[in-house]
Amino acid sequence: MKYKERYFIGDMSKICNISKKALRYYDQINLIPSQRHDYNNYRYYTRESLLSVPVIKYYKQMGFTLEEMKEFIEGSAQHVFKSIQHSFRAKIKELEDEQEKIRRRHVSVKDWYELVREAEMVIDNNINEVSIKYIESSSLLFQDQKFENDLQWSIINLEFTQHVEDVNNEITGPVIINFSSRKDRIEEVDQEIKMLQKTVIPCSEENTYEFGGDMMLSCYHLGAHEDIHKTYMKMERWAANNGYILGKDSFERYVTDYWTTSNSKKFVTEVLIKCSRHGNQDN
Repeated sequence: MKYKERYFIGDMSKICNISKKALRYYDQINLIPSQRHDYNNYRYYTRESLLSVPVIKYYKQMGFTLEEMKEFIEGSAQHVFKSIQHSFRAKIKELEDEQEKIRRRHVSVKDWYELVREAEMVIDNNINEVSIKYIESSSLLFQDQKFENDLQWSIINLEFTQHVEDVNNEITGPVIINFSSRKDRIEEVDQEIKMLQKTVIPCSEENTYEFGGDMMLSCYHLGAHEDIHKTYMKMERWAANNGYILGKDSFERYVTDYWTTSNSKKFVTEVLIKCSRHGNQDN
């Protein structure tokens, strides 16, 4: 394309693929100032104005504000390069912070999505058989609490939410409750529990509980929690029939629960109990 010395706003808009409204605003703030004909006062732009547009688009791509762009383009600061470096360092930090926020959101959304998928497959296939599996070790945020047989209050847990905020973290994935006494859980007796949940930022050691790294008896409980004792009893019968010794505590992993739906028919809970054939579990 052969370029001219002067361009009207319509030409400028077409060549640079930028709206007339934007050009007028850039003119208003003196970012891409226009010139005026002496005899008719028509607005026009020069070749230099034309070349400003790709530069502005590039700065815009990097996320700089119009005011920041003006400073770069005009070079009005006393120490131009130091000023630009300072702005770029600040932008890098800002973008790194945004990237971290997006990472955390991605982890949370993906983990929740996987839980919903898991629950759907469990319900659709009516999976409620007892099995043994190895649970990989994971570091979870924990808090010791007293369980008073109000599971909804424990799962959507105000005290634990405050704890998460106190340690300046965010949670993701399923709520897991470690019941100190499997027997008391079956008999619905108040007991000490540990609230457990994965965090999006690594926890300090004093706030971390190492979950898993064991062979565990596993069984999905489908539906409301009121009859979960039946799943426990089924697991105990299976263990006795197959020569397994069960640990005294248990874990309930809430795949879908009050966080997901108010329809208890769609609740899916995985009950996990440490097990061994070698008599090395605490009973």
